Amino acid sequence: MPPLSDLIQRAADRLFMPWVLVVLMGGGIYLTLRLRFVQIRRFREALGIMLSAQPKGKDGPLTPFQAFMTALGASIGTGNIAGVATAIISGGPGALFWIWCYGFFATAIKFCEAVLGLRFRVAQGDSVKSGPMYYLRDGLKSPALAWLYAVVACLGALTTTPFSQPNSIGVAMTHVLPSGELLLPWLGPVSRTSLYTGLAVGVLTWAVIIGGIKTIGRAAEKLAPLKVGLYLAGGLIVILTHVAMLPSVLALVFREAFSLQAAGGTAAGLGVMMAMRYGVARGVYANEAGYGTAAVAYGTAQSDRPEQQGLHAVMETFIVSCVTSSISALTILVSGVAQHSIAVIRAGGEGLTSTAAVASAFNTSMPTVGGWIVAFCSFLFGYTTLIGWAFYGEQALEYLVGPRATKFYRWVYCLLIPFGAIAKPTAVWAWGDMMNALQVFPNMIGLIGLTGLAAMYAKRRGGNGNPSFPETP
Repeated sequence: MPPLSDLIQRAADRLFMPWVLVVLMGGGIYLTLRLRFVQIRRFREALGIMLSAQPKGKDGPLTPFQAFMTALGASIGTGNIAGVATAIISGGPGALFWIWCYGFFATAIKFCEAVLGLRFRVAQGDSVKSGPMYYLRDGLKSPALAWLYAVVACLGALTTTPFSQPNSIGVAMTHVLPSGELLLPWLGPVSRTSLYTGLAVGVLTWAVIIGGIKTIGRAAEKLAPLKVGLYLAGGLIVILTHVAMLPSVLALVFREAFSLQAAGGTAAGLGVMMAMRYGVARGVYANEAGYGTAAVAYGTAQSDRPEQQGLHAVMETFIVSCVTSSISALTILVSGVAQHSIAVIRAGGEGLTSTAAVASAFNTSMPTVGGWIVAFCSFLFGYTTLIGWAFYGEQALEYLVGPRATKFYRWVYCLLIPFGAIAKPTAVWAWGDMMNALQVFPNMIGLIGLTGLAAMYAKRRGGNGNPSFPETP
């Protein structure tokens, strides 16, 4: 019988090719057309909204900027480092093209999620209930679909994020710190550094999420800009160090995006499909468009303007897909780390992947220091994602059983983090792909069904004074 990780990977592959690929890309193209290319037409306005203070409404626990930073902090996770590196090495350099391609159409998906999340939230003062469950139930009038989404989202938040994020943090820490092994009952030998990292991250996560969404918002407001700025600066140093390679690397990305040879060399004729599969899978893992999580985050804003939150979501997706993901991919390509790892894998060996590949790329320009930058950024990326997703899963669970299970959920969430840090990376990412795929289907049904409402907000510019547009409740 094949290993469990192989079975999970096969299930994830069958979901992504072609079902999730068709739903996400097809849905993104459809929404882009219905919203009349809102990501281009209103990009300058979205940039202005991101950089300026926005008026607050009467309901919601977070300011519009805190809601934006919570969404940005939760979406810019280790998927932007480890996930993108895995996409390039598993799907070939062409996967970067498909990350960009999906990122462009994903902005329309995120716009709809943010708009509908605020439009259909249930808020009174600082108390807020938000997420796709509410626009599926109250907008689409489908309680059954809302319940299904809540079940998958709750299970996904509890069994993917506490594993994938600390796992990548543990890999990064192992790359820069000496790591022996510990023999644990039932688990066998595990990395000492990964285990201690997981324990520390679990405690730090608990310290924030136990205080609820206001504490999460304040933490994200401070940490999200720090992690993006630091990673951007380090990545640009690596790219500028190897700038002579940049033209050939960009040519390679576009050529390999339509190559008939898969990265591993074992599936000739399937190269395009592999690049698309990993590009879209890691692209959605990086920007989270299609999951519905944006509806939870932006629904917490003290705002009565859904279009304002939608434009915040446009900038969030742009930063994730076109900035941080590109930094990860280009550093491992211009430094030659990705090409070397692909060659090793073709020869039957185990090349660098996940966070270790990016750390190795940073070390080519900044020996030792580069690895520490990636390790620290990986911690910040993973940590802010952990605290954001804790609230996402909590909202789904509250929809199902009410607030009585909230405290228990927070404890279980944090206790799983050390186990995620010592798990096998391949199994972790495969399970994440599968759960994310299941979460996409009910959410996209809701977005497409409510496209007309989102399209009206995409045209709206004058605030709530225009009677031709529906008001938020």
